[in-house]
Amino acid sequence: MTQSPIAAHDVAPEDVATISRQTSIYVYEAPVRMWHWINAAAILTLCLTGYFIGSPPPSMQIGEATDQFVLGYIRFAHFAAGWVLAIGFLGRVYWALVGNHHARQMFYVPVWSAHFWAEVWFEIRWYLFLAREPKKYVGHNPLAQLAMFFFITLGVGFMIVTGFALYAEGAQEGSLPHDLFGWLIAWVQNTQRLHTLHHLGMWWIVIFMIVHIYVAIREDIMSRQSIVSTMISGHRTFKDDRPD
Repeated sequence: MTQSPIAAHDVAPEDVATISRQTSIYVYEAPVRMWHWINAAAILTLCLTGYFIGSPPPSMQIGEATDQFVLGYIRFAHFAAGWVLAIGFLGRVYWALVGNHHARQMFYVPVWSAHFWAEVWFEIRWYLFLAREPKKYVGHNPLAQLAMFFFITLGVGFMIVTGFALYAEGAQEGSLPHDLFGWLIAWVQNTQRLHTLHHLGMWWIVIFMIVHIYVAIREDIMSRQSIVSTMISGHRTFKDDRPD
């Protein structure tokens, strides 16, 4: 591997010495990568089961519900995946506190940084095919960081809170879910409104998933660094050794 200098636009202090002489950098630690794939599986399960909870499949209508229990299994899968999502999210917050610089990116947006917004605008132009060549980034590029914050940090957080509030209704008063999240039902005034907000939140996440998969594959092909393999191995590999 060529050992010429490379440059990137989100270099953490601990990466400065490394990036000056290597074209491969260890970016995402094992807990971050594990969370990414477990979180993806949980979200996919939640979206599929959540859709069928809101729009039961025709199999619900061919016999007595207690004899089939299809929707019961769907609801169980939804609740189980919800617990996985919530526990995983708490674990991800913990790792943001103890992990490296890149583990914290999705939890904040440097709103006061003019350089950050300039890089966001550049990335928008790149995704719209208005920029000739992409830039190098060690972690998330600024636009990806912005999207992760709003769609995952805030979006998943919203779905966890509203989901457990709906779960609290079935668990009833005196249960831990009701003690922790029951206040939200009273705050939005009725559970139908809460169901609607939770359902809209699902489509918010679905839109992000579609765009995220497209962008990951596109950038793996067109960008100057690895994308998909990085979330498997943890290493960001650059395709060229030119200073940016």
